[in-house]
Amino acid sequence: MDIHRCRFVPFPPSTINALAFSHSHISKDQKAAPPRLAVGRANGDIELWNPQGGAWLQETIIRGGKDRSIDGLVWTQDPNEEVDGKTFIGKSRLFSIGYTTTVTEWDLAKGRPLRQASGNHGEIWCIAAQPPLSKSEKAATPGQLEGQRLIAGCTDGALVLYSTEDEDLQLQRVLVRPSAKKAKVISVVFQNRNIVVAGCTDSTIRIYDIRTGAVVRNMTLGSGPKGGPKEIIVWAVKVLRDGTIVSGDSTGEIKIWDGKLHTLRQRIKSHQQDILSLATNFDGSAIFSGGMDRRTVVYKPIGKGKSRWAEVAHRRFHTHDVKTMASFEGSGLSVIVSGGPDASPTVVPLGQYGFENQRSLPFFPQDTLIRSAPKQGLMMSFWEREVHIWHIRKDPDSAEDEEDLENKPPQGRKLVAKILIKGEPNITSAALNSEGSLLAVSTNSEIKLFQLRPKPEEDILRVSKLPVPSSFSSGARLIQFSPDGKWLCIVRPDSQIVLSRLLTPGTSSTSPPTFHPRLTKIARLDRKTEKHVLLGGLGSYNRTVTQLAFSADSRILAVSDISGHIDTFVLTGQEDLSQQISPDSDAASSSSSSSSSSSESDSEDEEDAKTKAIFGQTWTRNPSAALLPKLPSAPVVLSFRPSAISPKLLNGTVPLHPTRNTPHPISHALPTGEDRLLVITSTSQIYEFSVLKGSLTPWSRRNPTSVFPDEFKRTLETVRGCIWDTSLGRERAWIYSVGWIWMFDLSRDFPSPSGERELVNGDKSKKRKRNGGGKERASGAGGAIPDELLGTGISRRMQRVVHEEVLEESTLIQDPMDVDEAEEDNVPELALVRRGSKDEGKGAKGKGRENGYEARPHEWHTFKYRPIMGVVLVGKGTEGLGPEVAVVERPAWEAGLPGRWEGEQEWREKEVGL
Repeated sequence: MDIHRCRFVPFPPSTINALAFSHSHISKDQKAAPPRLAVGRANGDIELWNPQGGAWLQETIIRGGKDRSIDGLVWTQDPNEEVDGKTFIGKSRLFSIGYTTTVTEWDLAKGRPLRQASGNHGEIWCIAAQPPLSKSEKAATPGQLEGQRLIAGCTDGALVLYSTEDEDLQLQRVLVRPSAKKAKVISVVFQNRNIVVAGCTDSTIRIYDIRTGAVVRNMTLGSGPKGGPKEIIVWAVKVLRDGTIVSGDSTGEIKIWDGKLHTLRQRIKSHQQDILSLATNFDGSAIFSGGMDRRTVVYKPIGKGKSRWAEVAHRRFHTHDVKTMASFEGSGLSVIVSGGPDASPTVVPLGQYGFENQRSLPFFPQDTLIRSAPKQGLMMSFWEREVHIWHIRKDPDSAEDEEDLENKPPQGRKLVAKILIKGEPNITSAALNSEGSLLAVSTNSEIKLFQLRPKPEEDILRVSKLPVPSSFSSGARLIQFSPDGKWLCIVRPDSQIVLSRLLTPGTSSTSPPTFHPRLTKIARLDRKTEKHVLLGGLGSYNRTVTQLAFSADSRILAVSDISGHIDTFVLTGQEDLSQQISPDSDAASSSSSSSSSSSESDSEDEEDAKTKAIFGQTWTRNPSAALLPKLPSAPVVLSFRPSAISPKLLNGTVPLHPTRNTPHPISHALPTGEDRLLVITSTSQIYEFSVLKGSLTPWSRRNPTSVFPDEFKRTLETVRGCIWDTSLGRERAWIYSVGWIWMFDLSRDFPSPSGERELVNGDKSKKRKRNGGGKERASGAGGAIPDELLGTGISRRMQRVVHEEVLEESTLIQDPMDVDEAEEDNVPELALVRRGSKDEGKGAKGKGRENGYEARPHEWHTFKYRPIMGVVLVGKGTEGLGPEVAVVERPAWEAGLPGRWEGEQEWREKEVGL
């Protein structure tokens, strides 16, 4: 491939201000929805992550807006109900604060605020949820309210209680009025269902009874250190299972308080600067703290009776302040997640701390923010409310002098357009058509269209805003143009799918593009989800559409949701531009778009009544759509395999002859083009379906994920995209993640893995051991530390390693990514051979490339490019080398971060220039 390595694409990382798990723990006998992690950022975005037993997936992002910030997150769960012998799991609800007087509850399925409540009090700084009512408490005091209320601490010293009863959110009462000292309440936690612990800025921790609003006890921390502020700020408070209170403050000390007598039991100086966050495990046997000195410190009880606590370890997992923490135990997970201004959530093992590695999750979204128009060599990126468009081209001959080269501006790219979207909401999705003449940008509330026209004399694009049809007014979650540029697919915030037909392309300056006034609504299959599942837990959130893809001939559309279902639709009929637009199309559009998604039905007659042909073509549900199975995890990549035949030959059908009764006949024949759909799930399972048949392709049947390379199956990173190389008869799929690029040759079968034997009946029994017998994802963090490394390190025995220089034939040739432009015409196939298996390399050397087929490897990969934000096509590329692509990297060390406190050993980074 021709590769442009790009690091100029701006994407400012946003600080993580809040982290919250939907449950702190899940026991075996507890019925609850699968856990989710909510990540709140300074730009107003809320990310929802699914741990998936260690294969962390960013399922969706609730977009924020201008001057919005998420500064606190909390989950509650409504009580479970028993109806007709079935358990209705209580609904999981997510609430947030943002340094305003308002508490917001979010609709997870639509990604919008569901309801808000506020009161006559100061800005809310912290929030906590009441513990759920236990069975013993319910039996001891029957009739009491079982829901979880919210307590909020304000900057004016007020403490307010919000009710979440009856699926509502209301201010219940102001427990504590603003204090005369104006001491801010900046940390709060429930000790039990009736007692609240509040940390303040006046060196005091206050205990309140929410039943009466009375102060139970004031616990003072004394005056600040000599030479510093007199008042100590209590940044974080936590309560252990036995009622013990733990606080972290601005002196860098963690203090242990007796939960009954409210007296200080112990103080530990573990940080050199303020402690900003605390976390504990469920049974109260471990405490974690994070601070401004970037340290994460672990404490455990020691001594007889284990009444004293001691620091047992500390590490610097972050490059900036450790601002927030959240812990979870259960369902095969035992982790603590921390975050701060460096924007990357870090997963640290909890139960296996010291025996397993930590893991840093990427700070950019799962759905790449990079798009392209390959025909024009344009690449687009978007974030928050900005859109940048570059023209990517190959560098001309470099300057002869190094001095001239330094003074010469970069020639491989040029910023040709920069668009700032008006309004407050952040961009949810954006799309370029293949011609690079039309740009569509969506938020949760609206869709905006822009025409792009070149200005040759200035080498920039002229951007003109286009009028938007009224049918576009409700916004979109996803938006994408078909490859032929005739259709715009819109996925609504509620996951309804509609398509709009482009009437005129608008490539000339005198004819702006226009859209058909009627939208085509297509309904997904009714999956017959049980009522108790839809009403409880996460509700219809799992039916959120996250991926969509068009086939190369634009006649097949595939969408997938978080639950693992795939729905497919086909475009039937012969295009007939002579058909006129009916005058009542707007009315038909409004009635169609206002219909509810609950009216989905398998009846073709009902669907035909709702859908009308546009220019003789109709989008209908694929007859074989129900045959595609539910996948074990959410798809993260949908990509149709391109056909070697020109799409123009596949786009048409046999024309029908008009008659007197049917002047515009419509063909209902299914398309005959390429229908092979490559699907990659969040757990790196790879399938290829023949969509029109509703079954796996022969290649996918012969090559299940179990026969893929072990190194690929052990990767913890989620796949983010796919690029196809079909030049010179190749059938290569290049897939990428944050830290690697992998190539698989789909024209060949993978060799059987070692340790697999054939049985008489043809079934296969696998006998394989993966690192440590499957310990790599034991806690949900980064995997087990090898036994040979556990005994090494500072103050431990040293391990002497002798590196032998072994030159193998497979290392004599560069990676194809490293080959200079002058050598590319002669090396690429041979370079790939040297990265293949040993047997294959020997065969290629001995036999040569007689038929040009043995020289191709089954797979190839590289870890050279990282962290990868996206890979997109920007051109056809040089003949024989495959497509021209842009690999967009966004290293964290190049991102602008706010200033930090300089701790010890900073001189090392200054010396090496980091």
